[in-house]
This record gives sequence, C-alpha cells and structure tokens, in this order.
Amino acid sequence: MGFYPGTMEQDMKDYEELLVALRQITRAIDLHSRQLLRETGLTTSQLLILQNIARHQHATPTAIARDIHLSQATVTNVIARLEGNGLVSREKSAGDRRSTEVRLTAAGADKIASAPEPLQAGFLENFRKLEPWEANMLLSSLQRLAAMMNAEEMDASPILAIGEIVGGGGGEGKG
Repeated sequence: MGFYPGTMEQDMKDYEELLVALRQITRAIDLHSRQLLRETGLTTSQLLILQNIARHQHATPTAIARDIHLSQATVTNVIARLEGNGLVSREKSAGDRRSTEVRLTAAGADKIASAPEPLQAGFLENFRKLEPWEANMLLSSLQRLAAMMNAEEMDASPILAIGEIVGGGGGEGKG
C-alpha cells in the first residue's frame, strides 16, 4: 500500500518527518550551547549580553534588552550573575544618576575572546545564499510553525540557544 497525498498514511509520514527535522534543529542548538558552556562557562544569553556590552561600552540594561530582543528582567538577572562572576561592572551614569551603565571587565573581554563561533554564523552564511523567494518562504514557514506551537509571543533573542529563556516572563533558567 503506497502513500497518497491527503491520506492519513501520508499525513502521518509528513508529521513524523516534521518532528524529526525539529528534533535535529533542537539537538544542534543544544549541542552548541553545551559546547559554549563547557569551553567558557557561559550560557548563550550571557555571551550575547557580554558581546553587546563590548560593542557599546556604556550600555544600559534597557538598551541591551532592546538590542538583543530579550526582556529587561532577563537582561537584568543575567547582568547580576555576570557582575557576581567579575565579568561586568555596574555604575551610575554620569549623565543621568537614575540610569545604570554596564561595563565589560578585563575578565569579561577574555571570556568573549575565548568563546567559540556562534552556531548561527554558519546558518546565516547559508541563509544569505538562498534566493529571496526561498528565504521568504523559509521565514514564513518558521513563523507559521511558531504560531502553531503558540510560541510567537515568547521572549527570544536572534541567537540560537536552548534551555535558557523561560516562557515570556523574562526569567532565565541557567543564565
């Protein structure tokens, strides 16, 4: 008995193939996150925040949150952990004493230098090689998939990471 489009057998096969592909993506992200943690002691969110601070030198938690698409609560919690580990320092802004600026320490700069290349670097290189229609189709399909999984409102940054961001409330698990 063969598979015919629109039949239950075909629908189940498509469903299984979709789940396998999702699992492969999840596994690749998980393995890279573990490699980052093993090599640097940092989670992906921590590295992303350190890199953002390095680019802006006088970063505020609000600006960091906006730049990397995480909630301010998540960023504030991660910064507290980074400060506790001596990777950043927080100081009142000279221009506005109500505002706090975050600065990278020498130890924080060393962590960035020792970090492996982000997983998305290779992905972006391949994504940019796609024809525009192909890139749009892929983006549309993934956005639709996120909606089908009720995930479109979840707090997420444009970096491939797993197991760090908890729900939409901005909390962080391992951070």
